[in-house]
Amino acid sequence: MKRFYYTGILTILISISFAAFLFIVLSANAQNLPFNKSKLAGLKKFRVTDVHDGDTVSIRMSGFASIRVRTERVRLIGIDTPELKQEPWGRKAKKHLKEIISVSDWVVSVEMDVEERDKYGRLLAYLWDKNGVLINERMIEDGYAVLYTIPPNVKHSARFVDAQKKAQQRKIGIWGKRGLKKSPSEWRKEHPR
Repeated sequence: MKRFYYTGILTILISISFAAFLFIVLSANAQNLPFNKSKLAGLKKFRVTDVHDGDTVSIRMSGFASIRVRTERVRLIGIDTPELKQEPWGRKAKKHLKEIISVSDWVVSVEMDVEERDKYGRLLAYLWDKNGVLINERMIEDGYAVLYTIPPNVKHSARFVDAQKKAQQRKIGIWGKRGLKKSPSEWRKEHPR
């Protein structure tokens, strides 16, 4: 009888431990789960009219009842891509961003964070394609951008850290054998505007 009692208690303890383990693992990975499509439906969609470089685009925005239409420059939050003059990676990053956006027929969902504009007046945003892919993250994961987090806009920074680790481990894009020689920020310091 005691044997069955201890076996039952042991089974319960193992079950509780397993449930706690699953809870911890799922909570830790919640930041890396795909974007909830219902949240995507709640974001406004805009047409991309131009890709300026690997981390800046222009989108067409409509005013109330589509009376006023204007174009806004948008800087992708959390990433930094090579400058266009950083050959060949600046051009490659711009081309890759165009390819990603074209998958969504040039329409993206825009998600804001805490600060809405940078010192140049550009909107700061996360862009999502029609399939729920975070474009900012994809640029890092594919090896065309580096992590560039500026608080308080850090909503998806854990995802971006993981994306950069993946790109570095796979040695792709700017992390490859013929990759980027200087980070975009180092290059800008040597080549001020």
